[in-house]
Amino acid sequence: MKVILKETIDSLGIIGSEVNVAPGYARNYLLPQGKAVPATPQYRKLLEHEKAKFEVQIAKEKELAQQMAQRLEGVACEVKAKVHEDDRLYGSVTIRDIVDALAKKEIQVEKRMILLKEPIKTTGSFQVAIRVYKDVEPEVTVNVVPE
Repeated sequence: MKVILKETIDSLGIIGSEVNVAPGYARNYLLPQGKAVPATPQYRKLLEHEKAKFEVQIAKEKELAQQMAQRLEGVACEVKAKVHEDDRLYGSVTIRDIVDALAKKEIQVEKRMILLKEPIKTTGSFQVAIRVYKDVEPEVTVNVVPE
Protein backbone atom coordinates (compact mmCIF):
# COMPACT_ATOMS: atom_id res chain seq x y z
CA MET A 1 0.00 0.00 0.00
CA LYS A 2 1.40 3.39 -0.96
CA VAL A 3 1.36 6.14 1.66
CA ILE A 4 2.78 9.66 1.95
CA LEU A 5 4.71 10.28 5.15
CA LYS A 6 3.67 13.24 7.29
CA GLU A 7 6.78 12.93 9.46
CA THR A 8 10.24 11.43 9.14
CA ILE A 9 10.40 7.76 10.10
CA ASP A 10 13.92 6.30 10.19
CA SER A 11 13.03 2.91 8.77
CA LEU A 12 10.82 4.30 5.97
CA GLY A 13 11.88 7.74 4.78
CA ILE A 14 11.70 11.47 5.22
CA ILE A 15 8.67 13.69 5.52
CA GLY A 16 6.69 14.14 2.30
CA SER A 17 8.07 11.04 0.58
CA GLU A 18 5.81 8.42 -0.95
CA VAL A 19 6.63 4.91 0.24
CA ASN A 20 5.22 1.44 -0.23
CA VAL A 21 4.41 -0.38 3.04
CA ALA A 22 2.48 -3.45 4.09
CA PRO A 23 -1.27 -2.79 4.22
CA GLY A 24 -1.54 -3.88 7.87
CA TYR A 25 1.31 -1.57 8.91
CA ALA A 26 -0.38 1.36 7.20
CA ARG A 27 -3.88 0.51 8.40
CA ASN A 28 -2.98 -0.33 12.02
CA TYR A 29 -0.12 2.06 12.78
CA LEU A 30 0.77 4.78 10.28
CA LEU A 31 -2.72 6.05 9.44
CA PRO A 32 -4.27 5.99 12.97
CA GLN A 33 -1.16 7.64 14.48
CA GLY A 34 -1.29 10.40 11.86
CA LYS A 35 2.20 9.60 10.62
CA ALA A 36 1.07 9.08 7.03
CA VAL A 37 -1.85 9.55 4.65
CA PRO A 38 -2.94 7.33 1.73
CA ALA A 39 -1.22 8.17 -1.56
CA THR A 40 -4.33 9.33 -3.40
CA PRO A 41 -4.40 12.12 -6.00
CA GLN A 42 -6.18 14.52 -3.63
CA TYR A 43 -3.59 14.00 -0.86
CA ARG A 44 -0.75 14.36 -3.38
CA LYS A 45 -2.25 17.68 -4.49
CA LEU A 46 -2.72 18.82 -0.88
CA LEU A 47 0.86 17.90 0.02
CA GLU A 48 2.22 19.77 -3.02
CA HIS A 49 0.89 22.94 -1.42
CA GLU A 50 2.57 22.03 1.87
CA LYS A 51 5.86 21.08 0.22
CA ALA A 52 7.55 24.33 1.27
CA LYS A 53 6.66 23.61 4.89
CA PHE A 54 8.13 20.11 4.56
CA GLU A 55 11.35 21.47 3.08
CA VAL A 56 11.72 23.89 6.01
CA GLN A 57 11.18 21.03 8.45
CA ILE A 58 13.74 18.84 6.64
CA ALA A 59 16.23 21.69 6.76
CA LYS A 60 15.65 22.09 10.52
CA GLU A 61 16.12 18.35 11.08
CA LYS A 62 19.36 18.36 9.08
CA GLU A 63 20.64 21.40 10.96
CA LEU A 64 19.91 19.75 14.32
CA ALA A 65 21.60 16.58 13.09
CA GLN A 66 24.70 18.54 12.04
CA GLN A 67 24.86 20.21 15.46
CA MET A 68 24.56 16.84 17.19
CA ALA A 69 27.23 15.38 14.89
CA GLN A 70 29.63 18.21 15.75
CA ARG A 71 28.97 17.61 19.43
CA LEU A 72 29.61 13.86 19.04
CA GLU A 73 32.67 14.10 16.78
CA GLY A 74 35.82 13.28 18.73
CA VAL A 75 34.00 12.23 21.92
CA ALA A 76 35.70 9.44 23.80
CA CYS A 77 33.92 7.35 26.41
CA GLU A 78 35.26 4.67 28.69
CA VAL A 79 33.62 1.33 29.42
CA LYS A 80 34.95 -0.82 32.24
CA ALA A 81 34.65 -4.59 31.91
CA LYS A 82 35.89 -7.71 33.64
CA VAL A 83 38.67 -9.43 31.69
CA HIS A 84 40.61 -12.72 31.52
CA GLU A 85 44.39 -12.66 31.81
CA ASP A 86 44.78 -12.37 28.01
CA ASP A 87 42.66 -9.15 27.74
CA ARG A 88 39.55 -10.96 26.52
CA LEU A 89 36.32 -9.88 28.14
CA TYR A 90 34.20 -12.27 30.18
CA GLY A 91 31.15 -10.96 28.40
CA SER A 92 31.11 -8.26 25.75
CA VAL A 93 30.53 -4.54 25.40
CA THR A 94 27.13 -4.03 23.80
CA ILE A 95 25.15 -1.10 22.47
CA ARG A 96 23.52 -0.67 25.89
CA ASP A 97 26.94 -0.24 27.55
CA ILE A 98 27.88 2.44 25.01
CA VAL A 99 24.58 4.30 25.57
CA ASP A 100 25.22 4.27 29.33
CA ALA A 101 28.81 5.49 28.90
CA LEU A 102 27.65 8.36 26.67
CA ALA A 103 24.90 9.22 29.17
CA LYS A 104 27.59 9.69 31.84
CA LYS A 105 29.07 12.36 29.56
CA GLU A 106 25.59 13.94 29.31
CA ILE A 107 25.11 12.88 25.69
CA GLN A 108 21.71 11.31 25.10
CA VAL A 109 21.48 8.84 22.22
CA GLU A 110 19.03 6.04 21.53
CA LYS A 111 20.06 2.41 21.14
CA ARG A 112 18.87 2.27 17.54
CA MET A 113 21.23 5.13 16.60
CA ILE A 114 24.43 3.23 17.44
CA LEU A 115 25.85 1.24 14.53
CA LEU A 116 27.84 -1.53 16.19
CA LYS A 117 28.41 -4.39 13.77
CA GLU A 118 29.20 -6.92 16.49
CA PRO A 119 29.72 -6.75 20.26
CA ILE A 120 33.21 -5.76 21.42
CA LYS A 121 35.00 -8.71 23.05
CA THR A 122 38.51 -7.37 23.77
CA THR A 123 40.02 -4.40 25.54
CA GLY A 124 41.29 -1.47 23.54
CA SER A 125 40.06 1.54 21.62
CA PHE A 126 37.27 1.21 19.05
CA GLN A 127 35.57 3.65 16.65
CA VAL A 128 31.78 3.35 16.73
CA ALA A 129 29.51 5.19 14.29
CA ILE A 130 26.31 6.84 15.49
CA ARG A 131 23.55 7.54 12.95
CA VAL A 132 22.14 10.95 13.82
CA TYR A 133 20.30 11.48 10.52
CA LYS A 134 20.04 9.74 7.15
CA ASP A 135 23.60 10.51 5.95
CA VAL A 136 25.08 11.97 9.14
CA GLU A 137 27.13 9.39 11.03
CA PRO A 138 29.84 10.80 13.32
CA GLU A 139 32.17 8.38 15.09
CA VAL A 140 32.91 8.24 18.80
CA THR A 141 35.80 6.46 20.43
CA VAL A 142 34.94 3.71 22.91
CA ASN A 143 37.82 2.76 25.20
CA VAL A 144 37.34 -0.63 26.82
CA VAL A 145 39.47 -0.90 29.98
CA PRO A 146 39.84 -3.67 32.56
CA GLU A 147 37.76 -3.26 35.71
